[in-house]
Formats: sequence, C-alpha cells, structure tokens
Amino acid sequence: MVAVDIERAVSEIGNAEGFPGLTRAWRWSPMSRFVFSLALDDEGDWAYQVNTLDSFDEGLVRAVLEFAREHRLGRGQVAQPFTVVPGFTYGSYGFDAVASVPPAVHGYHIGRNEDLNEVVSAVFPAYRCEFSGNETLDEATYRFKRMLHPTVMSRPPVPYLRMKYDNTKTGGGSVGPDRGFTTPDVLLRELELLQGAPGSYVEFENYRGEVWRIVWDGAWIVNGASQDVPLSEEWVMTSLGCPTR
Repeated sequence: MVAVDIERAVSEIGNAEGFPGLTRAWRWSPMSRFVFSLALDDEGDWAYQVNTLDSFDEGLVRAVLEFAREHRLGRGQVAQPFTVVPGFTYGSYGFDAVASVPPAVHGYHIGRNEDLNEVVSAVFPAYRCEFSGNETLDEATYRFKRMLHPTVMSRPPVPYLRMKYDNTKTGGGSVGPDRGFTTPDVLLRELELLQGAPGSYVEFENYRGEVWRIVWDGAWIVNGASQDVPLSEEWVMTSLGCPTR
C-alpha cells in the first residue's frame, strides 16, 4: 500500500478547515447539504470520517470522531465489514454505539483520491441492534448504502432483520429458502396479513440470531406454541432488540 500524507491530502480538498475543539481534524462542505469531517488517529497514518446530510451537529460529530479515535475503530486493511463498539452516548440522541466500515464499503474518496480512500474508516453513530457481526462485505455494503442512512444524525434504529414468509391468502411470499433483509414496517404488515390465512407463515431473525416463526391456525402459533401476538411496532422493535420511541 502506498504511504499517504493524509494531512496534505485533506489540505488539497479546497474548503477544508480545522474542526473546532479537535486536534488534527478537519471539516469541509462539498455542497450546502453536506458536511464531511475527518480526524487522524494517533499514529497519523489512518483517519476516521463522518459524513452528514442535512443534519450536522458539531458536538455529536466531534464525540463520534473522538470515540472512533480512542477505540481505533475499523483501523487497517483487514477490518471487518462492520466494526461496532457499544457504550457510546451523546446528549438526547438514542445512539448506543459507534460503527465503522472499511474503504471497500464506503468509497468516500473514490474518483477523487483513491490513495486517501484506502486509509479512511467511515464512522457513524449507531444502534447495537443494527449489526450481527457476521455480515459479509456485500451485505455490509448493501446495508450501509441502502438501509442504514448513516449520514442522517436524527435517524431512528434500522434493526438487523432478516425475514422470509409465505401467505396463502394474498399470494405474496419471499423468493428462495433464505431469509432476506427487510424493515420492521414490512414485517409488521406481513404479520397482520397472517390472520385468517391458514397455512401461511412469517419467520424472522434479529441481530442476536434469535428466530421467530409465526403461523395462523385459528390462533397465533409462535415457535410451535399457541400465544397472543401483540401486533404493534413496539412488539416488533422489542423482538429485534432495538429501543422503542
């Protein structure tokens, strides 16, 4: 890997300025809606970057960069697709972790400075329930770019949720034998549609690997046992291990 003078590379961005209250850190805005912030690690050969869209909070971003630097989050070329460290809090935000993805996932500087891209971890405030720790590189890329919305600092949890289902009444169902990523609103809708559809099922998994299989047979059957299922957003989010609003 080519050695990169990160500080020089940032200085060449154009409108980069020092990040207030944080040493060896900078921020810049490529357009009005975006603010990008980057901090060097202690050795000076790796950096952590937070990108924000319409939601820049200087204090929160500073706290995330400090946390990432302290924990050396996702540092190095062999980092996991997601590196997640719990124990983060800031103000009234509900985040309980900071997560990072490696250069192969974020691509923040691709097309502008590929060498710089290879020595930057993308870091963002997160919720522990969003990650299993077993994601492949492709899965992490899909989640990071299409589901998690890591640039939005006001975002709610986007839980790790895999689901498969079949509904004999609506004719809807998942494709293939594996559970696929989805969102809580889809899960809740399919649970509601189970009622009055004998022979149908919904099966879902949370970030801990816990699995629920729910069918309707004149009553709710959950993992083989008859019980009431409170069909609510709160029940779904609790099952997924995420904080509720």
